[in-house]
Amino acid sequence: MATNLWTRDELILAFNLYLKLPFGKMHSRTPEIIHLANIMGRTPDAVAIRLTNFAHIDPYHQQRGVKGMSGGRKQVEPIWNEFINDKDKLVFESEKILAEKENMTIETKFSEILYGTKDLKGENKIREVKTRVNQNFFRQVVIANYSGKCVITRIDIPDLLVASHIIPWSKNEDERLNPENGICFSALYDKAFDKGYITITEKYEVLISSALKKKEKEDYYLKYFSHLSGTKLLLPKKYHPRKDFLQYHLDSIFKG
Repeated sequence: MATNLWTRDELILAFNLYLKLPFGKMHSRTPEIIHLANIMGRTPDAVAIRLTNFAHIDPYHQQRGVKGMSGGRKQVEPIWNEFINDKDKLVFESEKILAEKENMTIETKFSEILYGTKDLKGENKIREVKTRVNQNFFRQVVIANYSGKCVITRIDIPDLLVASHIIPWSKNEDERLNPENGICFSALYDKAFDKGYITITEKYEVLISSALKKKEKEDYYLKYFSHLSGTKLLLPKKYHPRKDFLQYHLDSIFKG
């Protein structure tokens, strides 16, 4: 009997979904898995197995002793290595393939986030479209990693959540799309973190800057910040913030 081998495009789509799903949702009843299976012409069980193949080679899960399923290692490992070597390229390629499978173009699927790029031309447009699509992918991955909740407030309304970079997008190209470089905050705490008014220690506790403490007599400080010092973050089940990234934020962005 002939085996219906997975194509490279199909493996890339499975990897795209692997990064977007919490580990506990990698089963055939998950709506996102059913959707991908439908547009690929495969069964939800087959897609779910591919996701566990990626889990098998994911260093994060290997460190935790989670083995996943090793049977498809030879097929999925090249895709994983492509991602490690050039995250920007593979993420954008995966989003283009997904849009095509859904009978859309990148421009139509992401029309909202691509607003304002219509008049750009040539390389400028290609670069801006790729940047925005990849940033949106990073947002999806980080918010899913934290189960759709702000690590401080537990707010779970997606429109109010931000995928914050620990090392800023402009400072390290290699880690722009690394889920370990992201934390899910609600808007106020995202801005406070981004501007260095708060940081996160290697023990995953909130630290308030001396610059912010100067406002300790203000009502807004009492309401939104006074209780934060030493607060433990809501940690994800999958990718924790990398400690060397947190140290960078403490050393280079935090306002002392």
